[in-house]
Amino acid sequence: MRTFLLTLLLINTAWMAYGQQGTLTGKVKDGKTGEALIGAVVSVTGSSMATPTDYEGNFTLPLKPGTYSITATYVSYTPFTQGNVTITAGQTASLNLNLTEDSKSLQEVTVVAERQTNTDISLIKDLKQSEVVVSGMSSEQIVKAQDRDAAEAVKRIPGVTIQDNRFIIVRGLSERYNSVLLNNALTPSSEVDVRAFSFDVLPTSVIDRILVYKSPAPELPGDFAGGAIKVSTKNTVSENSTSFNFATSFRQGTTFQDFYTDKASNLDMWGLGSKDRSLPSGLPSTNRFQALDYATKAQYGQQLGLRNVWTPTKTTATPDLRFNLGLNRVMDLADFRLSSISALTYSNSRLHQNISRWDYQEARDSEAVETNWAYQDDVSSNTVRLGALQNFSLRLNENNKIEFRNLFNQIGINEATVREGLNMETGTTQEERNYALRYETRTIYTGQLQGTHTTDNQLNTYTWTTGFNFLNRQEPDLRRVRTQRDAGSEGPYKVQISTNSTPYDAGRFYSNLDETAFIAEGQFQHLFQATDSADLETAPKFKAGFYLERKDRGFTARTLTYKRNTGINGERTEDAILNLPLDQIFAPENLNTSTGLLFDESTSIADRYDASNTLGAGYVALSKRFFERVNFYGGVRAEYNIREVKTADQAGPSNVDQRKLYILPSLNTAYNFSLRSLVRLAYGMTVNRPEFREQARFSFYDFNENASVRGNPNLKTATVHNLDMRYEFYPTPNELLSVGVFYKHFIDPIETRIETGAGRNLTFSNGDFANSLGVEVEARKSFQELSSNSFIQGHSLVLNASVIHSEVNLGDMATQAERKRPLMGQSPYIVNTGLYYQNDETGWQYSLLYNVLGERVYRVGNDENPSIYEMPRHVLDFTLTKNFRSGLQLKAGVQDLLNQKFKFVEDTDQDGKVESTDLTSRSYTRGMYSTIGLGYTF
Repeated sequence: MRTFLLTLLLINTAWMAYGQQGTLTGKVKDGKTGEALIGAVVSVTGSSMATPTDYEGNFTLPLKPGTYSITATYVSYTPFTQGNVTITAGQTASLNLNLTEDSKSLQEVTVVAERQTNTDISLIKDLKQSEVVVSGMSSEQIVKAQDRDAAEAVKRIPGVTIQDNRFIIVRGLSERYNSVLLNNALTPSSEVDVRAFSFDVLPTSVIDRILVYKSPAPELPGDFAGGAIKVSTKNTVSENSTSFNFATSFRQGTTFQDFYTDKASNLDMWGLGSKDRSLPSGLPSTNRFQALDYATKAQYGQQLGLRNVWTPTKTTATPDLRFNLGLNRVMDLADFRLSSISALTYSNSRLHQNISRWDYQEARDSEAVETNWAYQDDVSSNTVRLGALQNFSLRLNENNKIEFRNLFNQIGINEATVREGLNMETGTTQEERNYALRYETRTIYTGQLQGTHTTDNQLNTYTWTTGFNFLNRQEPDLRRVRTQRDAGSEGPYKVQISTNSTPYDAGRFYSNLDETAFIAEGQFQHLFQATDSADLETAPKFKAGFYLERKDRGFTARTLTYKRNTGINGERTEDAILNLPLDQIFAPENLNTSTGLLFDESTSIADRYDASNTLGAGYVALSKRFFERVNFYGGVRAEYNIREVKTADQAGPSNVDQRKLYILPSLNTAYNFSLRSLVRLAYGMTVNRPEFREQARFSFYDFNENASVRGNPNLKTATVHNLDMRYEFYPTPNELLSVGVFYKHFIDPIETRIETGAGRNLTFSNGDFANSLGVEVEARKSFQELSSNSFIQGHSLVLNASVIHSEVNLGDMATQAERKRPLMGQSPYIVNTGLYYQNDETGWQYSLLYNVLGERVYRVGNDENPSIYEMPRHVLDFTLTKNFRSGLQLKAGVQDLLNQKFKFVEDTDQDGKVESTDLTSRSYTRGMYSTIGLGYTF
């Protein structure tokens, strides 16, 4: 509310200043044809006071009283200057300007260039001309915001938020309802448990633009409901350049504070530490090892050389580091032009959090809710990212172009958790100190080869793409252990060793995931109109295309455990062993069947799965304008999908074999009131397929969540009906105002649920149906016309907000109170706003950004376990940049200035809403984050 009032005050002050001036208005036209010139620049000669013309060639320029010389310029036209233009306070002067083509320039120069797509003006023009409901963000706006990666950038787009600092949420819908395309190819999911693309693998330095398509279209993937996010990387350049950027960051509560780590390899600093933590090659396969007697197993435990490190090393967190090197090169080879864009990125960041966690017993009428456990987690996470991008674009001639794009990321995450607190689940209060040491690597490669070919008459365009995606995710030697002592005692903590293998007690976990995808697609477009048409963009179009994808995934996991001997070979584990401190109890000499611990493997048949997905799609579409004002774009997409998941559990095979044809119609219409305003109406049908992991019976214990997660092979594909209506107004080429309404009807929506039974176990299930109704508003306003003061003119405001009501019907799966509750992950409101300032003459620019999203269901509950909600938090970011004419750039910024808590609250009384009496299940802060950086381009 304060931000809103300050914004109104600033605008009101600007308008008061505006009222004390005069105004110059007029129109710029082609002197020969009389056609309005869009985007011509009208300026006070020799000054920075200027304004562009709008889509009808009109301009408005506020000026102080006086006499001026006015100049109009436009590409390929001779500049025209009109002197002695008098401006009177409180009055409007009119000046129409006619420009003539610079025929000499046109005869002597042949321009061969790519259309610039990374500016705000080009983005807004494309949004207006789009055939579907779409929002977006240009590279120019990303630079102003100083966002480090795509995850931070996309939250500036209307109706978009970010979950876990990585996953995109569109219109408040969870990440599973969004499809992500990188340069028109579907991206691999880098996570095991969720269907999502980690946007944080893309540095903003390589992004050209981000578009979020919110209404279905025949050429878009059929598997989305929130949005189809298309990220375009930079492909072509017009001149050679080299850029270097270095930044260091300080996080409140982390930097220069105590920090835990499990440093096992010098390769950790490159994100390659899995190699030195991998499972020893001398260990037999699971089936062979489990068939051995305990004495032989103990010998392996003694000889494998497993690291006997169960507690993290305490260090001091150093400042975060980020480095980026970019090389842009362009070469003319005979009649060809080759563009090369190369980027190398490296980052090393740290995050320390103190996370409070609680779990409660089932609430009962007129009884106080008792606590099962209360923990304080000290979590230290060190993330290293090494990335490389190499894009080539070969322009054969005006009609043919070949592009080859490559993106590689290597990520290493070193996480150490020290958990302290009280556990009351056994009936007696125990004081616990537990440890988890986790290391994860992700290797991601995506590449595409694309060709674009146009016939000489420009009526036919052919585009083809082949692609390959590769993902490897390893989690080697995840060690977890539990220690206890009686509450209130001062004695040492005792390591908890069970007689059976459990996911909670001492053990080592290893997992490996490999996924590959081969992609082929093509599109043909035909224009039913000559290229000398007055408006080629409105020419009737026919599109037809196909998309083929084959995806294969293999996942394996192994769990090695330590158990107490209670009678094997007539022996028992001695108390002297059980009372040893943590750094000694698992030493190789203590693994034996006489007096020591048993070394075993608890891997089950459910700890692996193989999966594949074959998708074949084809579509046809037609675009046509009727009655000069009505645009029609419609068609149909057919998708035939074959999904196979080979999985099993102790009850036997639970294989998935789903084959189905989906016919997905879509219709987008627009009525143009004028060149500056229109209204859109769109309908489309889409689907939401389960992710491999969600259908596999594999069960994994998440130490941080203190819960096990397993899949459900009976999950069904959800069907979604989407309806959109939006009004759009474009006052100038770099301004817009839009107001939209959307409605979605889900059949069989997929959600993450807490399972009924002992402990906290998570799984996936289908609801009966759900509805989502929302309103979203977007505004981009330049202050150019509000004042003649150059400081005020340098400002612009971006505001977007969404209000959403959703309701899911779960039938018999939920309590009566929760049977109709909000859809999981759906926020009831989202607000993003930004105040930007840029002065090209002085080189200064800054931005002030605000974001908030409403409470949403984080985990779906049941009769025994209430649903958990994530509560709102207000985020305020500020950045300041100084550009020097030499190519030097200095950046400084502070993110999360308010540093409000992340807070998760359970619906304790299960009345379907969060109230002050409901109990907190988790809370923490991440700390204010300050960055200073240096960049140089030459």
